[in-house]
Amino acid sequence: MAQRYGGRFSTQGDTSKDTGKSRGFVQAPAQVDAAGLRSNLMFLPPLALALTSFGGGPVYLATGLVGAAVWALAAVLTREGLRAEAAYHDRKVARRPALPRKMLASVAVAAGAVLAGITHQSDVISSVIYGVIAGGLHVAAFGIDPLRSKGMEGVDTFQQDRVARVVDEAENYLREMSDALLRANDRKMETRLAQFQAKARTLIRTVEEDPRDLTAARRYLGVYLMGARDATVKFADIYARTRDAQARADYAALLDDLEQNFDARTQSLLLDDRSDLNIEIDVLRERLQREGVHIASQKHE
Repeated sequence: MAQRYGGRFSTQGDTSKDTGKSRGFVQAPAQVDAAGLRSNLMFLPPLALALTSFGGGPVYLATGLVGAAVWALAAVLTREGLRAEAAYHDRKVARRPALPRKMLASVAVAAGAVLAGITHQSDVISSVIYGVIAGGLHVAAFGIDPLRSKGMEGVDTFQQDRVARVVDEAENYLREMSDALLRANDRKMETRLAQFQAKARTLIRTVEEDPRDLTAARRYLGVYLMGARDATVKFADIYARTRDAQARADYAALLDDLEQNFDARTQSLLLDDRSDLNIEIDVLRERLQREGVHIASQKHE
């Protein structure tokens, strides 16, 4: 039976044996939002412009509110662009962002500045100059978006697209697991899930470094992460309603098994040894099925 998960200073007692430390696991570092304070401060000018637009008549009020909306859009685009850029730099293989968010944000900042100038009764030429300056300052502060894909230079486009799709799909499953577990409102299990996700991301990086490993790892990064996502959703729904200790222990044991299997797969890929892949896949499938997550049968590659 799995031991209850906890920490040294937990009110539930010292349960550090179940945290993964006994297996030599190092806790994953905290994830920092790439958007940061700078992008959040960009939401202040739209508010200031909207408030100062009153009192100048209906035309200037409408112009100011439109300018505030454009600036708010620029703030959102900047925040999402910074996050997309951070994800791009974090991966060894990545497509360039399909939508150049930061560059569009610079244009929106410039347009908003023009409207802000008109709102405060500046002439058109002066307002345009303000817009050019504001757009340039935005580019200087936040830069531009990555303009080309990276990784696997010299590899055919089809193979590059396959790796990028698998990596994107795997990252989506990991994010969905984190989002689902928030419903359980259990910080210790969120930390435990982050430890498993660190192992999964190690496998992802291994595949990115050597795309020849994609075939061997694709089930782990796709089908079995989907199964882990479904198991997480199931646990979060049950635990949020019932606070069932047994469900919590079962989920912790599942994460232990998943972590060990992903770690073993990573080591096998590093050793370029795929002889036991089918056995590992069967074992992992049976483990997920015991949790009520049914994986569609596929031919082993």
